[in-house]
Amino acid sequence: MRSTFAIAGKELRILFTSPMAYVVTSVFILITGYLYYNIVIFASTQSMQIMRVQGALPQINLNDLVFRPTFHNMAVILMLTVPLLTMRLLAEEKKIKTIELLMTSPVSIFAIMMGKFLAAMTVFTLMLVLTGYMPLLMWYYGSIQWMTILTGYLGIWLLGGVFIAVGLTASSLTENQIIASFLGFGAVLILWLIGWLAQGMADSPLGPFLTYLSIGEHTENFIKGMIDTQDLVYQASLIVLGLFITHRVLESQRWK
Repeated sequence: MRSTFAIAGKELRILFTSPMAYVVTSVFILITGYLYYNIVIFASTQSMQIMRVQGALPQINLNDLVFRPTFHNMAVILMLTVPLLTMRLLAEEKKIKTIELLMTSPVSIFAIMMGKFLAAMTVFTLMLVLTGYMPLLMWYYGSIQWMTILTGYLGIWLLGGVFIAVGLTASSLTENQIIASFLGFGAVLILWLIGWLAQGMADSPLGPFLTYLSIGEHTENFIKGMIDTQDLVYQASLIVLGLFITHRVLESQRWK
């Protein structure tokens, strides 16, 4: 574990001494904040219109009206930003030939892989923490269900973990960071689009199977405030699968 944390610390120092972490975090916060602002304005307008019709202040569920679409927006933005965060983790090591030093060092492949994964997860977790002002503002001005919001954040955090594991796999396949980012984006997009395919084949025998494979369906349950063991197992399985493939790729390259 000491080697894992040492590599994670090294990656964090690289990320925060380069513009990448700041750019990705800024883009995520700005776009999420802008869309959140528009959702709040829309909710306020809808409330005013209902009040004019009913003559009284309507009962509004802020979780459904504001935070569900906000979490959906976060998920889509993560598909665009996480591959940028993960593209250099292993690809840059290959490009500057330091991967050979890592492979011949006494550090295990597992420690290398997990160190880089933990570094990316740390940055991603910080990104989510910085969006905490959204529920705090709603809590200050209105009434919200904190457990539902925290469950939604858990779902987005696990979703980000899946995207990071997939992006790490993509980064292990090439030394070109641009190619790694496109591979990562393509992989997470396929996971998301499976849900659309499942809707089109709902009446076929493949419909339930494709629905289960859709990462969007499992994330949706978290956003609704439901924690299901099936969803937890699915998200964790994808993370483990991504890390396993990365480990096998690195192991095969060690013996070349």
